[in-house]
Amino acid sequence: MPILVKLDVMMARRKMRGRDLAARIGITEQNLSLLKSGKVKGVRFETLERLCAALDCQPGDLLEYRAEDVAPD
Repeated sequence: MPILVKLDVMMARRKMRGRDLAARIGITEQNLSLLKSGKVKGVRFETLERLCAALDCQPGDLLEYRAEDVAPD
């Protein structure tokens, strides 16, 4: 997948545990874990906004685009 979620990196920089972050932004620890692992199909802007506020960061600090190598036909 060309979108990488760097939530775990920012959490480590802010020394915030998953349990604390999940409670702060109002989602379950399980959903936060799925988000961290990149196993979700999408994220609501409201959730992204809460993550950025709680971690004092920008959306680009949490998400990164990397082009996939596509073989020519």
